[in-house]
Amino acid sequence: MLTLYSYWRSSAAYRVRIALNLKGLSYRQVPVHLVKDGGQQHSPDYLALNPQGLLPLLVDGPTRIAQSLAILEYLEETQPQPALLPRDPALRAQVRALALHIACDIHPLNNLRVLQYLSTELGVGDEAKNAWYAHWVHSGLAALEQGLGVFAGRLSLGERPGYLEACLIPQVYNARRFNCDLDAYPRILAMTARCAALEAFKQAAPDAQPDAQ
Repeated sequence: MLTLYSYWRSSAAYRVRIALNLKGLSYRQVPVHLVKDGGQQHSPDYLALNPQGLLPLLVDGPTRIAQSLAILEYLEETQPQPALLPRDPALRAQVRALALHIACDIHPLNNLRVLQYLSTELGVGDEAKNAWYAHWVHSGLAALEQGLGVFAGRLSLGERPGYLEACLIPQVYNARRFNCDLDAYPRILAMTARCAALEAFKQAAPDAQPDAQ
């Protein structure tokens, strides 16, 4: 069975949980608390598995894969049905570009270790830290909103969600958690609402995880 090292609020792990559910794959979760004990991802036992010291980590027999998008690509190649990416090469590239925009341009500027560094090392107060968060979220989502126009109000696979939605929904969850106003992004909100009704997304949601607090 696949093993996913995860944390309930990790948006990168959230992406992988969605993808696993969309493909109907069974997996067990091993919680790694990102705050407790100074961050369990820094423990010698976990670093022996993943020297990056980040989540998620997928273990498939002797194979260990870090980085959420690398995991999504691995799942797509090893378990091709149901597909998470469109068949058309141009549309497939568009999906990957939007997913990379979320995973590489929005999320890294707002993840836990960056926010912790702003507070503990640079002495940034909560108000300024929240302003930082909101600035990069809105800058990124504004571009994403325009990019979603290629789907003409549909999901990335027509009537089905896939790779893109696995990246989008966790980012929206984080934005809402930090009270970002999303009214300016109707395409994002519409896509999010359609996914929210699906069991694969419900089961992957942070509050539904065994380590949720």
